[in-house]
Amino acid sequence: MDEKAVSNPPLLTAQDRDALAQLQLLAHGVVEGLTAGRHRSPHKGASVEFKEHRQYVRGDEIRSIDWKLFGKTDRLYIRQYEDETNLRSMILLDQSGSMAYRSAKPAAISKHQFGVRLAACLATLLIAQQDSVGVATLDTDLQAVVPPRSRPNHLQAIYELLVRSTPSNETSLSQALKQATPQLKRRGVLFLISDCFDDVNAILNSLRYFRHTGSEVIVFQVWDRDELEFPFRNRTEFRSLERVSQQRLVDPLSLRKAYLQRVAEFRQSFSQGCAKERIELFECTTDQSYAELLKAYMAHRGGGRRRGAARLAARPLDLVADNKEPR
Repeated sequence: MDEKAVSNPPLLTAQDRDALAQLQLLAHGVVEGLTAGRHRSPHKGASVEFKEHRQYVRGDEIRSIDWKLFGKTDRLYIRQYEDETNLRSMILLDQSGSMAYRSAKPAAISKHQFGVRLAACLATLLIAQQDSVGVATLDTDLQAVVPPRSRPNHLQAIYELLVRSTPSNETSLSQALKQATPQLKRRGVLFLISDCFDDVNAILNSLRYFRHTGSEVIVFQVWDRDELEFPFRNRTEFRSLERVSQQRLVDPLSLRKAYLQRVAEFRQSFSQGCAKERIELFECTTDQSYAELLKAYMAHRGGGRRRGAARLAARPLDLVADNKEPR
């Protein structure tokens, strides 16, 4: 995935078009075969009234098919009622500098590249379910926005935004999340794809607003395994991906114990905070399968809310490793 943004956003370079084609192929390939049921309104009761028919799509409940209409038209249609609604969702993709980290392993991708592809797969899945989905990029502020829509051709606008996204600048997720609140004005689902490298309380305070409006909040926290395992052994130059002036040449073995302790502390703090606020937390690493993550999400949707967050989250030090020997 090419990380470079085009200078004129409406126009795509040849590299961007290639990246866009790859993104589309990946998203459709991963989503193919995955199914999910319809989403019901929280307003339930005996007063639901028939509203309209819509064409059946794979994954709909068989019991919702209007068999009498099938006998007349030889086509499958679903009966929709006044209190049955499509899901409305917004995907927020972190493009702050820390998301640019990529290990030195062969074929490794950056956290941002992983997030772009995960967002594309998730958007494709939601559109396939005839749900409304929008995407926004953020770092210290809310950057580009594609409002939620459910039309199939809406995916093209989402893919183009994702291809143009590039990681840079410092992180202020809490501030950017506050700016994103108008993008999900009514009950729906907010997806945050980020490494969540910000003050825990500040992030949770910002996400709390969406919970108070009745929306679900799902966080896909993206990690490179280097950040979780700190595998560095030789003298290594560590530099900040958000503050270029910050860099150090150190012996990583002398830092490893303290680093991993801070990681564990952050993981526990963020996980407990998410559980308290009823925020679903999915940890993922850049070498993971997108299909497996989507299946986990679909299992969550199908099985209802689980108690607590998915797994403990983590946070490394502010400086990340540029794993290379000093000259």
